[in-house]
Amino acid sequence: MHGIISYIRPMKNRKWLLLPFFFLHAHFVAAQLNAYQRSIHEHRQAYKEEFLTDENSPLKKEDTAFLRFFEPHSGYIVHAQFEKIEDKSGFDMQTHNGVLKKYFIYGFVTFTLQGKNCTLFIYQSEKLRTKAGMEDHLFIPFTDNTNYEQSFGGGRYLDFKIKDIQNNKLIIDFNKCYNPYCAYKEGYACPIPPKENDVTIRIEAGEKLFAK
Repeated sequence: MHGIISYIRPMKNRKWLLLPFFFLHAHFVAAQLNAYQRSIHEHRQAYKEEFLTDENSPLKKEDTAFLRFFEPHSGYIVHAQFEKIEDKSGFDMQTHNGVLKKYFIYGFVTFTLQGKNCTLFIYQSEKLRTKAGMEDHLFIPFTDNTNYEQSFGGGRYLDFKIKDIQNNKLIIDFNKCYNPYCAYKEGYACPIPPKENDVTIRIEAGEKLFAK
């Protein structure tokens, strides 16, 4: 009996030894979350400042106070599988003011979000392909079930660079999706997301409807 007691007692004590580990792990997770939230805050501050430097901006400094965003949520970061498409002909994408803009399908990504399998096509602008410094720009316009209620009815955008695709994988952070200029003022040739980029879930992340 004494031998059994001696064996069991250290097993119980190990639980107490593990407690500091759990506290440290919880602190580490909280620190990571806070760091991520700070990074999104900084990203959004830079986003607001871009309106003040772009000569075609629809907003003035006082208007940026009416930009609204969903709270950052790491659950809207997805690791998507990428597949390349060799599109040599391109197509004309519709815009909000009726002007057609030529794009090429660069590929598509598949991922799971909220338990649903999703697909988004990635496009490359014909105009930007030949513009210095923008040759590697990729573009994902999309719509989702928050449109017209919480987010702009005409959809939202995500930007990437070709180098963001590593080993046929692309990390998509929907917390960084943003509104086209048409969400603030009419007359801009903002691309309308093609039907194939309609995500039939609520993506409560990124930019909301303009509050002004």
